[in-house]
Amino acid sequence: MAVGQALGGRQGLLIAFIFAMAMNFFSYFFGDKLILRTYGARLVEGMDPYGLQKIVTDLAERARVPKPDVYIIPSETPNAFATGRSPNHASVAATEGILRLLTKEELQGVLAHELSHVQHQDTLIMATAATLATIIMYLANAFRWATFFGMEKKGNDRESIAGGIAIALVAPFAATLIQLAVSRSREYMADASGAEMTANPQALASALWKIHNYSQAIPMIATPSTAHLFIINPLYGGGIAGLFSTHPPVEERIKKLIGRTL
Repeated sequence: MAVGQALGGRQGLLIAFIFAMAMNFFSYFFGDKLILRTYGARLVEGMDPYGLQKIVTDLAERARVPKPDVYIIPSETPNAFATGRSPNHASVAATEGILRLLTKEELQGVLAHELSHVQHQDTLIMATAATLATIIMYLANAFRWATFFGMEKKGNDRESIAGGIAIALVAPFAATLIQLAVSRSREYMADASGAEMTANPQALASALWKIHNYSQAIPMIATPSTAHLFIINPLYGGGIAGLFSTHPPVEERIKKLIGRTL
């Protein structure tokens, strides 16, 4: 709304307000479906060779939450996430790669971690953050191109150039802050809760280590705006990029689970 007012006065403020209301409505009711569609996730129905339905059903009973829908993502990179606006409207998704890589006990640990997100209603915050981050990135890109074409038409307009640069730089940073605010502490909490749910912290620690190593060898095609959803960050980067990771270091997570690194 502040950006709308700065760009278009009262009319811009009104348009931005309407857009903000629509954006919040969409992210609340349809954000999870958009995320699942982004990764081509398919609902597990009928044949279930990996026994996902049974594992999730047992864990949901332990967590005392309704059983979420179960999806499989067609990707060889091992990873998983949960999404949904509430425990009554939740989904758990696992990649084909993670189903082939992990033992049954390790897979239980991963899915227990995801059920913990559902139990604590992290999924609403995480799905909303993903939707907001996506829209912020889109707006930043739109303003950047609008500024470029505005320069072509109006000549060297310093205010237009400065505004476009500011929005292009600040908006992606704001999206990153949204993700950071909802991710790191919640991952530690979900690790602890998931380990307690299965009474097997060693299995979850082993799963985290396997996923971490295999994900680096087989990179996943993932969007930065949804990276915080996964149990292990599908995007990697050293140096300054590491400071903006949406997940705590895997070594620290494992150490908190079993008191040592693997």
